[in-house]
Order: sequence, then structure tokens, then C-alpha cells
Amino acid sequence: MYETLRPLLFRLDPETAHQLTLALLKWGGDIVPTREMLRAMFCVDDPRLQVNAFGLQFKNRVGLAAGYDKNGIAVRGLAALGFGHIEVGTITRRPQIGNEKPRVWRVPEARALINRMGFPNEGVEKLNVPRVDTRVGVNIGKGKDTPLEDAAEDYVALLRAVYSRADYVAVNVSSPNTANLRALQTREMIEPLLKKIADARDALSPRIPLLVKIAPDLSVEEIDAIVDVARGCNFDGILATNTTVSRLGAPDYAIRLGGGMSGEPLGASSTQIIRHIAEYTRGEFPIIGVGGVSHAASALEKLRAGAALIQIFTGLVYEGPSLVKQINQALLREPLPERKM
Repeated sequence: MYETLRPLLFRLDPETAHQLTLALLKWGGDIVPTREMLRAMFCVDDPRLQVNAFGLQFKNRVGLAAGYDKNGIAVRGLAALGFGHIEVGTITRRPQIGNEKPRVWRVPEARALINRMGFPNEGVEKLNVPRVDTRVGVNIGKGKDTPLEDAAEDYVALLRAVYSRADYVAVNVSSPNTANLRALQTREMIEPLLKKIADARDALSPRIPLLVKIAPDLSVEEIDAIVDVARGCNFDGILATNTTVSRLGAPDYAIRLGGGMSGEPLGASSTQIIRHIAEYTRGEFPIIGVGGVSHAASALEKLRAGAALIQIFTGLVYEGPSLVKQINQALLREPLPERKM
């Protein structure tokens, strides 16, 4: 069905096509018969797929990456596609319109997307996170106009606003589309930032897991420093990785497009970072693997490299919602060895 629909969607501007599919998923999720039809088509409900990670049980390892449903409007419909978790956001304290359009481009030759969205969202007060039978994480980010020295205030306020509605919270310090945001990944900035966020979390009840999302463009030494800081601050895991500013693996015209690239060109570097973190921490720091998951084989590669869970976004654009089912069916055929997570 998606093979028929995709050429029609690809005639539209990427952001318009995205909003259309999101609206359809909202509609489908809000109507019980349609939601049940989607479940029957896409869900693989099997206890063998269940996994525990950072203190939570997930019905399967396949999640939706942040950025697809920024305001949580289609969570019910997305849950009906068979995801084990859905990460909404990135959400900011106040509404922001993001960067000027056009700000999303398809790179079909590389099965990639390039975006410079800049966290457009309706603000945390409008965030909608309904209760569903799927784990829901909330990805939080510094506002565009918030100075770096005040970033902790944004993240702490966001944490307090969402903790009662989130199964976990992901701290986004790695988007390339908010000016200077990635500077927060330096050790001198990230250590006090994560400590303040963790201290705020520890004062809340119930306790929810905290994860930090990192860029794929860091050196090994920078990755190790962030992992050390995150573990020292009692964070519960890491998301590896966000989009890349590299254009390796993309055609020449992609070089002039500003923003972060996702999709297949990111796959190998993301997996390499996952493998390094898993080895560096001896598998004791849970990883959500993101970047370049476009078929079951690439999902299994990340999980075998050390990821506890994986997330998809660009793969969904090119493959459609059956990708979730394909990965879960592959996991039933080729189960992973049990690991401490």
C-alpha cells in the first residue's frame, strides 16, 4: 500500500507530506475501528520481543525517533503501527516557529533527508501525551533565544513540566539546527548541565529515566567524556546519534543544503559509535541506536553492536510503516543474545 502512496507523497514538499501523514495518523488513531485496523495490519505482539532497558519494560525494541511527532498529536495512531516506544518532541519551554522554509529536503539517491527545522513546536504547555500501551519518551531542548549560560533553566523547567507524562526524558544537546546548541556537548558545559537536570529529576516522584542524545560528529575522546559525565550524573542511558553535518555518502547537491542529514549515509558511523560506547562501558550503559535504520538488517546490526533499543524516522519515510513489522519479525527469526541493560 505504501509503495502506491509514496510517489504521491514525494510529489509534495517534504514538510507538507509529513504534516499530511501526521494528520492521517492522528485521525486514524482517534477512531477506534481505524486504530484497531492499523494494529491488525502492523503490530507483532509476541512476548519474545519484550525487553528491559534502563529500568523499563518495552514490548519490543523498535521505537520512533524524536522529530516525527513534535507535539504528540498522533501518539495513538503511531502506537497502532507496532512501535515499542515513541519519542515525541523536541519540545521547548515556549512555542517557536523554527527556521525559515524550505527547511527539509529529500535526498532519494542516498535514501536520506536533510533538515534544518530548528525545533518548531507549540511549547510544553500544549504537549499532548495520551496514555497508550507503548512507552512514550519526551525529547526536550533549549529554546532558540535562551543563552547557553541559561540552558539548564530551560531543561529543568521542561523536565518538571513533562515528568508525570513521560516514561523517560531525552536531553537533546546535539541538534545542529539551533545555533550553538552543540557547544553544550563540551565537558565544561555538559557536566554542570547534566548534574542540574539529574538533581531536579531526583527531587521528583516517581523517578523517571534520563538519557542524553549525542551528535555523530564527535571525536572518540568527546564521546567518552560525555558518557563519563552522564554516568557520573546518574543518567540512565544515551541516544546515539542525532543527525550529521557531514555529507559523506550524499550527492554533490546536498553539500549546499544546510542542516543535519539523516538516513542511510549515517548508518555506519552511528553503528560504529554504538559499538564503541558498548565496549567502553562494557555493556553497562544502555544505548538507543538511531541513524540509518532503513531495513531489518540495519536494525539488527545496531542491536548486535550493543544497542538495547533502536529508533527509526527517515526509514519510515522511504519504507513506510511496514518497516516496524519487518524488524520485529526479523527479531523473532534471529533472536539476540540476552545482555544486561
